[in-house]
Amino acid sequence: MGIRDIAIHTLSDAPTTLAELAGDRAVLVVNVASKCGLTPQYAALVDLQRTYGDRGFTVVGVPCNQFYGQEPGSAEEIQEFCSTTYGVDFPLLAKSEVNGEGRHPLYDLLTQTPDGEGKAGDVEWNFEKFLVSKDGEVLARFRPRVTPDDPAVTEAIERSL
Repeated sequence: MGIRDIAIHTLSDAPTTLAELAGDRAVLVVNVASKCGLTPQYAALVDLQRTYGDRGFTVVGVPCNQFYGQEPGSAEEIQEFCSTTYGVDFPLLAKSEVNGEGRHPLYDLLTQTPDGEGKAGDVEWNFEKFLVSKDGEVLARFRPRVTPDDPAVTEAIERSL
């Protein structure tokens, strides 16, 4: 089974997979949180979606409450915050764990990918980003402080299209 075939759930709890959710698109999977110092990255993620969405790309947000409880809300509260505060128009998944014993199977595979310095393993914090090709290959990993509009991110997205 490939990464695009792993069972996931949307924020509204509908079962799906990355393949069904994203279709024939490259995907930037990002663990997100509403009450984090990095939360303003949502604006740049929305910009990425709008810039590259018509070219075969989508952002997929994965709410996670594992980092100091910075995503405490219900699915409805998360959706409301994202849409009204940042105009999020990309798919959001159900709140998931990205590290530890309860780590979602999607992140079991994603965290095997090393970052630009060659380090794989646990997600360091909210807004860690993984670029997955339309063929299911994890192409790149960007740590939380690498912003979505960083040239390394946009160049990787451009190459994936």
